[in-house]
Amino acid sequence: MTALAPELAVSRWFNTARPLSLAALRGKTVVLHAFQMLCPGCVTHALPQTEGLHRLFRDRPDVVVIGLHTVFEHHAAMTPVSLEAFIHEYRLTFPIGVDQPDEHEPIPLTMRRFNMRGTPTTIIIDRTGRIVEHAFGQVADLALGVLLGTLATEMPRSEASTSAEAGCAEGACQAPAPVCRSAILS
Repeated sequence: MTALAPELAVSRWFNTARPLSLAALRGKTVVLHAFQMLCPGCVTHALPQTEGLHRLFRDRPDVVVIGLHTVFEHHAAMTPVSLEAFIHEYRLTFPIGVDQPDEHEPIPLTMRRFNMRGTPTTIIIDRTGRIVEHAFGQVADLALGVLLGTLATEMPRSEASTSAEAGCAEGACQAPAPVCRSAILS
């Protein structure tokens, strides 16, 4: 069984009119991408991938892409003011939260809650709020696409249970109607 995702601890948000929370996003697939602006792997691969995902899914109400700037080194250089300039320079449009620092430790709160090893980290949370992927380092576009496509076509458990129960009678069970997958290809 997968773990329920802990809540985000964010001190400031960019590219969103209001703060986001995982509790409020329950019912949606969430792509959480943790990065640092001075991380070469984040800048060259993960941030362009995350921006691409955001643009691909921004008109779909069932998938949300969120960035998390999680600073665990070079604290003086990676301030929210520097991040704001970085976001503008790299034309990042997805919502980005600043991981809340811990006054007693160098590792910020959300990074600790999710047991992240470093950046980039990609975490996929399903509609029920459970972590289904927790990947450190570069994630292949195709692998990420397959996982998100699978999650986007999954019927929520409550609907699946109702459909399955409604189709069973007199010792036989009729399969529920297939989920429409044409939205993935458009």
